[in-house]
Amino acid sequence: MNHHMGLYEEPMEAIKSGNKKIEVRLNDEKRRKISVGDTITFTKVPEETEQIKVEVTAMVSYSSFHEMYSNFPASDLGAEGKTIEEMVKSTYHIYTPEQEKKWGTLAIQVKLIQ
Repeated sequence: MNHHMGLYEEPMEAIKSGNKKIEVRLNDEKRRKISVGDTITFTKVPEETEQIKVEVTAMVSYSSFHEMYSNFPASDLGAEGKTIEEMVKSTYHIYTPEQEKKWGTLAIQVKLIQ
């Protein structure tokens, strides 16, 4: 199955370069439909001028972003050099703590499809 999601330029470029291996999302209803082996088409937002396609190679759910970020090297998350606290704070610009508490979080390991 193919899924569609928006992605900002910086994480999109990090996936394209092979530096970002894990995409971080809420484990909401939309993401619960994703399975290992599925594909995701990411569209660059807000411009919607570019797309990349990835294969989902693994998925792990967590109760919080802090817990998730504690289990992966920052480099796999496209956040090399950032602390866990900095990554959580940055994520809260996209998702609220209330959303995190309601849905939990999902680490989606991806591989770029050339």
